[in-house]
Amino acid sequence: MELGARAAVLAGIGSWLPPRIVTNEELAEELDTSDAWIRTRTGIGSRHVSAPGTATSDLAVEAGSRALKSAGAAEADAVLVATTTPDRPCPATAPEVASRLGLGPVPAFDVAAVCSGFVYGLAVASGLIASGSARRVLLIGADTYSTILDPADRTTRAVFGDGAGAVVLRAGRASEVGALGPFDLGSDGAFADLITVPGGGSRQPVGGDRYFRMQGKKVFRRAVAQMAASSRAVLERTGWAVADVDRVVAHQANQRILDAVAAELGVPAGRVVSQIERVGNTSAASIPLALADAALGGGLRPGHRVLLTAFGGGLTWGSTVLRWPDVTPVAG
Repeated sequence: MELGARAAVLAGIGSWLPPRIVTNEELAEELDTSDAWIRTRTGIGSRHVSAPGTATSDLAVEAGSRALKSAGAAEADAVLVATTTPDRPCPATAPEVASRLGLGPVPAFDVAAVCSGFVYGLAVASGLIASGSARRVLLIGADTYSTILDPADRTTRAVFGDGAGAVVLRAGRASEVGALGPFDLGSDGAFADLITVPGGGSRQPVGGDRYFRMQGKKVFRRAVAQMAASSRAVLERTGWAVADVDRVVAHQANQRILDAVAAELGVPAGRVVSQIERVGNTSAASIPLALADAALGGGLRPGHRVLLTAFGGGLTWGSTVLRWPDVTPVAG
């Protein structure tokens, strides 16, 4: 990492979860499942679900406004929304979010990398800042998975929840606390069908299966392997040893996956941030939600060396690092 280089520095963080909480017991009233079955396989006890008629942009605006407040900022030079559940296939959700936040005619676009979307978004935002195209970027991870889940699929309904998390990144120096380090990103489209919504795109524009589908066992193995490999790659580029990492904040896919990634890397369980028991898998929102929750709860403190890693549909994966800055999350 070049200490004098222009870098993206985390300056604010906000989060938003829909008020309605759906417990495992409530799901068990509708589906052939139980609290014990869900907890054993996923570590999840409850998840937040949006009210009917709530769009991804609604969650994104809530989280985005809180991140701006956390940063003490009233404007941004660009807005990115990482999501798998845009308000519409066209146009992107980000321009509407930027407008509703009163940010004016700034560039705004969506990032589509499924559960890796937030890390991909961090890389894109860092590039905008490093190139001089923006001095401040608002990045939001937001998903309303409840709108694309098959009501009869006990596996996906048990795993996924709705939510949004956002960060404000500002131009600074790589030597600053809060500066994002190097990135490791990758994909393998040969396994695109492992995590997919088959219908609604150009391949099946009409009459296709519009629900989210996932081959869980195959995804598990690849998620663990790729997040561990990506984490090692970015740590090597940073010059950190695994022992130097104070906190690992991985995509909150499944508690068993979090545990397996930690074991693969040799990271003590106490250094792995997890809030999946209370919110489930919130896709692109999971990492910023976990960061905000850990910072508010005292588990993440200024100066901590933090590793971020994610895996999602595509297949896609990515990792980066930062030293946690002295910011106060604004949650909702």
